[in-house]
Amino acid sequence: MTGTEIAVSIWDRERIWVTLGAAALIFFAAIEALAVTTVMPVVSDALDGDALYAVAFAGTLATSVIGMVAAGAWSDARGPRVALYVAVSLFITGLLISGLATTMHQFLIGRLVQGLGTGGQTVALYVVVARLYPPQLHGRVFAAFAAAWVVPSMIGPFLAGAVAEYLDWRWAFLGVAVLTALAFLTIVVRLRRVDLGHGEPQDRRALRRRLLLAVVVAVLAVLVGFSADMRPQIGWPVALGAAALIGFAVLPLLPRRTLRAAPGLPSVVLMRGVAAGSFFAAEAYVPYLLMARFDFTPTWAGVALMLAAFAWAGASDLQGRFGDRLGNRRIALIGLGLILLALVCVLIAALLGISPVLVIVGWGFAGGGMGLLYPRLTVLTLAYSDEANQGFNSSALSIAENTGSAVAIAIAGLAVASLGGSAFGAVYAFCIVLVLAAAIPGLRLGHAAESPAR
Repeated sequence: MTGTEIAVSIWDRERIWVTLGAAALIFFAAIEALAVTTVMPVVSDALDGDALYAVAFAGTLATSVIGMVAAGAWSDARGPRVALYVAVSLFITGLLISGLATTMHQFLIGRLVQGLGTGGQTVALYVVVARLYPPQLHGRVFAAFAAAWVVPSMIGPFLAGAVAEYLDWRWAFLGVAVLTALAFLTIVVRLRRVDLGHGEPQDRRALRRRLLLAVVVAVLAVLVGFSADMRPQIGWPVALGAAALIGFAVLPLLPRRTLRAAPGLPSVVLMRGVAAGSFFAAEAYVPYLLMARFDFTPTWAGVALMLAAFAWAGASDLQGRFGDRLGNRRIALIGLGLILLALVCVLIAALLGISPVLVIVGWGFAGGGMGLLYPRLTVLTLAYSDEANQGFNSSALSIAENTGSAVAIAIAGLAVASLGGSAFGAVYAFCIVLVLAAAIPGLRLGHAAESPAR
């Protein structure tokens, strides 16, 4: 390694403002996502929209898939600059619509627009990283991104609750819109002088097909979300049928042989989707478990998740520093092992009613496991990509994550709706199965050139 390589950093003069601006965009997107969870009861009451409560979450997740595909194709064809600008603009516009809404339907329109922007912004930022940062810095960049997402999990719910209580719920959206615009300006000023490439010609017919399939996946994802509000005898067939259709519709949006866990990039993408589904479906019911079984207040149930947030941030930093030394297979097994340990701890607590300390400490291991896995899978995705397919592969990674999470959360929700409080054991047993399944692609990640040292 040369002296020049040693001096290169994500904080050097060439990249510091892009690093700060990109991390800030992710930070505010995370703040918004967590704020919605906190203020939605207030919003639905103020706008008389209790019946549409769940759609406010499912709709954003669904339209983000469309944004991912569009931004990925745009980045491959014309470079990531304009794709990023449009995506962030849509995100800000959606926040303004939601924050100024006077009816629940207007609020939902804003949430749908936010989803388009969120999905597109994530993919475009990944491509910017691939074009602007050398490969040996990718692990550090995505560790910073992961930390930017985790930190809001420590303060977001409390901040949003205070805003809704002492100011107005609208500022949970309008305030984020203003701060996002300021962070966006930081990136725009710096990227004006940077060559991010101009992309290569794309097959327009294939692009139209991918966009159509993204819309189909989005509609089916919303349907899976609605199934939790149906009677179990109807909801289960609807959810499972929609999930099967998603599996077919999403295939052209992913690398070939992804669902077969082919070695290399297909296994990277598949593992992201399965691991995300397991973690987020389980985490959604950790506060619920603490409140229902151990009489925690909502505030203290949120505090209980802080250990996992700290563990995620710490593990992300360790991965950025020592990931190449550990190797991909070892990181995958350690990460999944930590998540499995966490799920077993929570399952025991759910079934036997043991001290909530087992839940809190146990879930901290899950945060550490995800902190190891997430940035590493992103680094591998870029390592398996070239300038012609960075956008497609980056969007595929995010699509797998969102669709996997949506389906897993919906199935967990159906279990709770069908079985009531006794469903906690079933939810965590289901998530354990997903973690074990994730080990199959985890052992087939391969050895792409993540850094010159490899």
